[in-house]
Amino acid sequence: MTTTKRIIVIGAGPGGLTAAMLLSSKGYSVTVYEKQPFVGGRTSGFERNGYKFDRGPTFLNMPHILEEMFEEAGRSVHDYLDLVEIDPMYELKFDDVSFYPTRDQDEMVRRIEKTFPGDGEGYRRFMKEEKEKFEALMPILQNKHDSLLDYGRWRFVKALPKLTVTESVYKRLASYFDDERLRLSFTFQAKYLGMSPWECPGAFTILSYMEHAYGIFHPIGGLNQIPEAMARVIKEEGGEVHTGKGVKQLLLDGKTVVGVELEDGSTDYADEVIINADFAHAVNHLIPSGAVKKYTPEKMERKKYSCSAFMLYLGVDKTYDLSHHSIVFSSDYKKNVEELTKQKMLSGDPSIYIQNASVTDKTLAPEGKSALYILAPVPNNFSLIDWEKHKDDFRRLVLDQIKRRTEFKDLEEHIEVEEMYTPTDWEMDMNVYKGATFNLAHNLPQMMYFRPPNQFKELNNCWLVGGGTHPGSGLPTIMESARITSRMLLEQPALMGTEA
Repeated sequence: MTTTKRIIVIGAGPGGLTAAMLLSSKGYSVTVYEKQPFVGGRTSGFERNGYKFDRGPTFLNMPHILEEMFEEAGRSVHDYLDLVEIDPMYELKFDDVSFYPTRDQDEMVRRIEKTFPGDGEGYRRFMKEEKEKFEALMPILQNKHDSLLDYGRWRFVKALPKLTVTESVYKRLASYFDDERLRLSFTFQAKYLGMSPWECPGAFTILSYMEHAYGIFHPIGGLNQIPEAMARVIKEEGGEVHTGKGVKQLLLDGKTVVGVELEDGSTDYADEVIINADFAHAVNHLIPSGAVKKYTPEKMERKKYSCSAFMLYLGVDKTYDLSHHSIVFSSDYKKNVEELTKQKMLSGDPSIYIQNASVTDKTLAPEGKSALYILAPVPNNFSLIDWEKHKDDFRRLVLDQIKRRTEFKDLEEHIEVEEMYTPTDWEMDMNVYKGATFNLAHNLPQMMYFRPPNQFKELNNCWLVGGGTHPGSGLPTIMESARITSRMLLEQPALMGTEA
């Protein structure tokens, strides 16, 4: 008698759940342990007095990748989620003008020529050249990159001329657009990686291309419904998803991972273990001291990390016929970015993102009311900012900026529910290392081979998924990390457990 290979997944974020969904659908026995009382990690949601909020990500791009993940699990994502395209994609607010990008390319050219005369042709060139880069780069992002020999593979050699890694995102965009505001309209996506567009490698102009080529979508109920749907599929396949059950540490037999010790003192054994916890947190807390040499706490502290996010979740007793997504640019955007990434100080003129999802999704708030999500990028906790001391003043600054720069003029008069989340909360409540909400930075020394690999090299039978491994952060990319890891694991020699 034989038993199927058993897999434990630590963490029910989108990476861990994608891997668990793919593997359980292939007949593996999968158990997911999640410390929080909910699934999703940073992509979770919460409810307060009838108002529903996404905790973290609010943009769904490249929905075909999500569709592919469910198809590989023998499902249609549309049986689980109702995806609505947002068009215009967002409102971009500068001091003197608002701009409304669309993925309709002819209409986009018309809007550019009306607002930024002379730059329409640059947009067409951007879409053509960035498509070529995207198509060259995707095979690299969708495959493992755990050996220097991968740099000699044809897919990498062919892509190399198009990667523009010697230029920054901003410099690359300057080759397409003359108007500074239009450049910023295509560079702000570097913030998805928590990086400055003046430092982020030029390869990542594909982030803005992806939005303009594939659009931006909203699942009814919020992006938190994606991990909820994945958890449903896992359970349908006979897998287990345990919430409120954290892992204390890996169980090792020499350099081989054999299972996990849970925070309640119990143990569970498996043939393979997948880590979906925040990578720096995991190597500092889940791996027994001294077990690995490459990722010691001292070495992890020397790595570069993304910025963090200051959050306000507001339930308001009125509706606003305004954009689903709005981005309010600082008057001096470059100064603002340098303050949070280099000087690690709070800006007096922060850029602000506002999600007014109730204009699209009536399930998020009681009738006639709205659930608003407000985010201001701020330094991570290497800054040593005392958030208990500064959070109320920064809240005041953000709300004043919104009142001055947007049409949410009377917002404060209508607040019924308010939750504030600071980088300290991200670190303490969600185990995000140094509150760096977008994980390890994506500078050249931390990309591809130089990023923690999908198969953990210092420990046997140990795997990684999530934003801290190859290919990187962002929902589609995290799902790709899970697909890479799952395929590598499936390619391992068959192990049929113990015989009886």
